[in-house]
Amino acid sequence: MKLKYNKEDDVLIVEYSKDKIDDVYESNNMLVHVNEEKEPVLLEIFKASEFLSEASKSLPNDIKRNLFSPAN
Repeated sequence: MKLKYNKEDDVLIVEYSKDKIDDVYESNNMLVHVNEEKEPVLLEIFKASEFLSEASKSLPNDIKRNLFSPAN
C-alpha cells in the first residue's frame, strides 16, 4: 500500500494495488477506483485533513498517543 498527500489540494491518495482500474465510484468526498472484481485499487480522499481529523476522534486514546505524539 502506498500513501500520497497533496497538501495544496488537500487530497490523500491510497494505492492498494497496481491492478488495472475498471470502474470508479463516488461516495461523499471520495473516489473509489476498483478492478474487474470490484476490489479497491485506489482511493482518493478529498478534504483529507477534515476527514482524518474526524476519523481520529473515534480512535482509542492509547492509539492516538502512539500515532500522534512526537518521536522521542
